[in-house]
Amino acid sequence: MTAKIALVTGAGTGVGRAVAIALAKAGYSLVLAGRRPEPLEQVAGEINAIGAQALTVPTDVSQRESIIKLFGVTKASFGRLDVLFNNAGIGAPPVPLEDLPFETWQQVVATNLTGMFLCTQEAIKIMKAQSPRGGRIINNGSISAHAPRPFSVAYTATKHAVTGLTKSTSLDCRQYDICCGQVDIGNAATPLTDRMVQGDGVLQPNGTKMIEPRMNADDVGNAVVYMAGLPLNTNVLFMTVMANTMPFVGRG
Repeated sequence: MTAKIALVTGAGTGVGRAVAIALAKAGYSLVLAGRRPEPLEQVAGEINAIGAQALTVPTDVSQRESIIKLFGVTKASFGRLDVLFNNAGIGAPPVPLEDLPFETWQQVVATNLTGMFLCTQEAIKIMKAQSPRGGRIINNGSISAHAPRPFSVAYTATKHAVTGLTKSTSLDCRQYDICCGQVDIGNAATPLTDRMVQGDGVLQPNGTKMIEPRMNADDVGNAVVYMAGLPLNTNVLFMTVMANTMPFVGRG
C-alpha cells in the first residue's frame, strides 16, 4: 500500500520535529515545512534513517505566496495530502499588554492565525478533490487556548482564535470527508520551553516565578499519530496533552 502523505509546518524543531518523526515511524511520507532549511534537512535525514520519505520545503507561513508554493510542491510531488499538522507558530516578548508594539501583534497574528487559515484553505482544496477523497487537519492549539499566561496577549488571543478555526473547519468540511481536530499542548520539552526550567523559572499569575514540570515532546507526537490514524468517520475534536503536574488544573 502506498504510504499516506502528511505535511507538518514548523517541522524543523520542537513539537513539529517530534510529530514529523512519529508520523514517519507510523508509515507516513512527510512534507517538512519551516523557515530555516538546515533544521528541516536534519529532520529529513532522521526520517530517511527510519526508512521513510521526507521532502523539505522552506516556508514562511506568514506569507501567502510561500504557503501557496508549499502546497503546490506537495501536490506536484505526491499527488495527494492525507494529513496536515498546522504547527508553525511564534510568541512575543512578555511585556504589559499596553506596551506590546503593533508590529509585533501583527506578526504573531499573521503567523499563528492567518498562516494556519491559509494552510487550511490550501489543504482543503487538495483533500476534497483527490481520490480517495478526504483527509485530516490537526491544529496545534495550546494550553493558552484555555487560559493565558501573564503578558501573553498576542499568543493567547491567536490560540483562542485557533479554536474557532478548528470548529469551523470541522463543521464546514464534513461534506468533503475532511476531519479537523486540535491538540492543546502544555509544557512539552522543547527549546522554546527551556526557560521554564532555567534560573527561577517563569512568571506566575501571583507575580512569583517557579520552575515548571515538562513532558517529553515525543508524547505529543504519539498523540497526533493516534488522531491522524482514525478512520475519517471518527474525529478527535480536542485533545489536551500536558505535563501532569504543571500549574494548569486548579486554582493558583
